[in-house]
Amino acid sequence: MFILIWLSTSCSQENEQGNTDRNQLDNYLEFYDSELFRAVQLGEVFEDSKTFVDCIPKVSLEKIQATYLAEKGQVNFDLKSFVLAHFELPQNPITDFQSDQEKDMYQHIESLWPILTRSKDTIQNSSLIPLPKPYVVPGGRFREIYYWDSYFTMLGLKASGKDELAKNMLDNFASLIDSLGFIPNGNRAYYTGRSQPPFFALMVDELYSSNRTSFISYLPQLKKEYGFWMKGKETLTEMQPAAGRVVLLEDNIVLNRYYDAFSRPRPESFKEDYELVHEYDLPNEKAYLDLRAGAESGWDYSSRWMADSQKMETIETTSIIPIDLNVLLYFSEIKIAQAYNWNEQLDSADLYLEKANSRKNAINSILWDEKQKRYADYNFSNKKHTSILSMAIAYPLFAKIAPKDKARMVIKQMQDSLLLSGGFVTTTIESGQQWDYPNAWAPLQWIGVQALFNYGQHDLGLEVMDRWLGLNEKVYQQTGKMMEKYNVADTSLQAGGGEYPLQDGFGWTNGVAVAMKKILTEKETIEVK
Repeated sequence: MFILIWLSTSCSQENEQGNTDRNQLDNYLEFYDSELFRAVQLGEVFEDSKTFVDCIPKVSLEKIQATYLAEKGQVNFDLKSFVLAHFELPQNPITDFQSDQEKDMYQHIESLWPILTRSKDTIQNSSLIPLPKPYVVPGGRFREIYYWDSYFTMLGLKASGKDELAKNMLDNFASLIDSLGFIPNGNRAYYTGRSQPPFFALMVDELYSSNRTSFISYLPQLKKEYGFWMKGKETLTEMQPAAGRVVLLEDNIVLNRYYDAFSRPRPESFKEDYELVHEYDLPNEKAYLDLRAGAESGWDYSSRWMADSQKMETIETTSIIPIDLNVLLYFSEIKIAQAYNWNEQLDSADLYLEKANSRKNAINSILWDEKQKRYADYNFSNKKHTSILSMAIAYPLFAKIAPKDKARMVIKQMQDSLLLSGGFVTTTIESGQQWDYPNAWAPLQWIGVQALFNYGQHDLGLEVMDRWLGLNEKVYQQTGKMMEKYNVADTSLQAGGGEYPLQDGFGWTNGVAVAMKKILTEKETIEVK
């Protein structure tokens, strides 16, 4: 049975209006393993596999399944008619309203915030995990909150003066940690096997870095999420060097990888996963884990995770120690230490500082490829760095842990190989995957620009912002929309690739655009003065 492995032992800390119904979650996870679910997803009842998992059953899932088993053999049984009779179709957020030609892109974004905002969840008997406070969704087919998207959305909310909404989103994530033991990919039952890049500590720091009392109040959640990522560390041995999200390397160094609690097709991409595995006769458990781990990375999908950059069937995410994940966990360790220090628990602060220092040294040694003169993902199975140059190399500079000599080499490659006419391209590999050339994404522009600022490359950082915002504005003028991703190699074309059509909305694109615009405006104000 496809049962959720719960990572917390108590729901006593759940918010009153955001309780997680474990029975309901378990019912959905069992449903994703049912004959009906498999028939609908493989039968292409809906063009997008995500549609069915977001449908709302009109009666209990158990009753619907029983009815299906009783009726499926009848003459003239029609699967789509059955589904439409027993489920309500999901509603997409309205993001394609009539664009006001008098509004510029930033005014358009301000008008989008309320459209992308959801009040507290009241939908019953659905795959949605209810949250206690309002939040912003990305847009399009993404009808729920997403973990790492939200950090970049919150940057824009803060720049727009919507601090309360940003704080509400942070509290929603704290609520998920309290109830589930971690922050899932999104607040849906089908996302509860995995998380996403751990930006929670960055969120706390962004909103409360100058408020000690509030900052310290999130220490329980900071620690609990960190424990989720480090679960299994004590069980690692030379004979069994990997467990869950932790990997034992040489000199007793433990670093992290992306993983998932389940080894079945992703419910929201069931057909895509199932057909890939069966077409190439891949070992089921390993292949599904690698696909799911790739989804946890947020880079779903990229040549970063493939043995052969042109062949999706060679995906090997769980064999890879990623740069970005380990930098984010370093940041978590630093912020936990800071919270302990502010709370005058100095021994605990020192313990986490030691963890952070050990991880920083490992990033600068194990994840540094001397031959390529840059940071590189590390395949611990074959004990080799991967050859993929990607914007993940900016993360150590973003966290200010790169020595100056390494930073100089990284910045040169960012400028020479990754900076194109519209901004930083995700990788240099054209694979057809959406997290590869020629596509670019708002979060990686922000990471890259901040990396440049941190090492004194202010003019170059400002130039990148100009290129990116110029591309955003060009596409907005052509379409009246803010996009999920952009083509930075040929700015006359829209981005493509991936498992679903290009989405508009779009939460993190809006957030980064507004935050960047604020930086440029403040710079202009200083220059005028």
